[in-house]
Amino acid sequence: MRVLVTGAAGFIGSQVADLLVDEGHEVVALDALLPQAHGGDDLPVWSRRHDVVHGDVRDGALLDRLLGGVDAVCHQAAMVGHGLDPSDGPDYVTHNDYGTAVLLAAMHRAGVARLVLASSMVVYGEGRYACPVDGTVRPAPRRTEDVAAGRYDPTCPRCGLGLDPLLVPEDAPLEPRSTYAATKLAQEHLAAAWARQTGGGVWALRYHNVYGPRMPRDTPYAGVASIFRSALAAGRPPRVLEDGRQRRDFVHVTDVARANLLALTTPAPMDLVPVNVCSGEPHTVGELAVTLAEAMGGPAPQVVGGARAADVRHVVADPRRAAELLGYTARVGFADGVAGFATDPLRAPAALAG
Repeated sequence: MRVLVTGAAGFIGSQVADLLVDEGHEVVALDALLPQAHGGDDLPVWSRRHDVVHGDVRDGALLDRLLGGVDAVCHQAAMVGHGLDPSDGPDYVTHNDYGTAVLLAAMHRAGVARLVLASSMVVYGEGRYACPVDGTVRPAPRRTEDVAAGRYDPTCPRCGLGLDPLLVPEDAPLEPRSTYAATKLAQEHLAAAWARQTGGGVWALRYHNVYGPRMPRDTPYAGVASIFRSALAAGRPPRVLEDGRQRRDFVHVTDVARANLLALTTPAPMDLVPVNVCSGEPHTVGELAVTLAEAMGGPAPQVVGGARAADVRHVVADPRRAAELLGYTARVGFADGVAGFATDPLRAPAALAG
């Protein structure tokens, strides 16, 4: 299979490109080398085997040249992360949503009808919860005064009782809480519209908290695992927001790459089908900080309270659809993955504009 991989020099895209080639597929690699993720215009050493085209997914003429003979597209290119503040909005929208629209138009011109889209668990907003009185509910928004007082867990919007977090299935209500989250949901909508208009098929892989080798470091756009590791490498304790008990599903990047391979080699769906890509092992952010600090022999984490604006409390993935439709289950356990991450190679510090 000949596959165009966008974002092919990035954290996840480079792992996908490597795995595809190792499995005998041909990769057409494209990356814009955005400064938010890369330490300069030079390709990371691990991506040089792929003859990466340095170009922008928003360049329709370039895509027309690259899509000749391509069987499928694996779209990883995006601005990622929580970002700085709403001033990032235009960049997120142009790179993620406009870029996806340009790519889908080029795929239509080239007659390419198979897409694997990198989506994200951020489209859910808060996770799924059960109230002991009212059953499954959408939680009330967390109030600033509650967070300031250390009351972090959401409550029932009907009776005010505390809630129990449940596994989040792919048909859960979608409620993006950040600019990045809104652009990921818009990517899904654009891809779904393209599939319905063209008869194409889309697997939308909703990544949960991905970590592992080749993560960007020293940037506000990086994931929490990278932020913790950068602090420890500098001899500082990781700073854990809230009480550290917020639950996430940390999934190793090699498992994410394998999910992409399975999506590319499993018969394409009609329309768009979203799939959680997760480990199936929920852990708290505090556990991540402690495990990583112990693996690196660094100072113990500091729990500092507070919360990031628009952040959510618990997002715990339901892994069943990925197993049923793609034959995917994670192979890298939390303890082994985090221990390896303590010494994994990361990419150079990002060159953010001042």
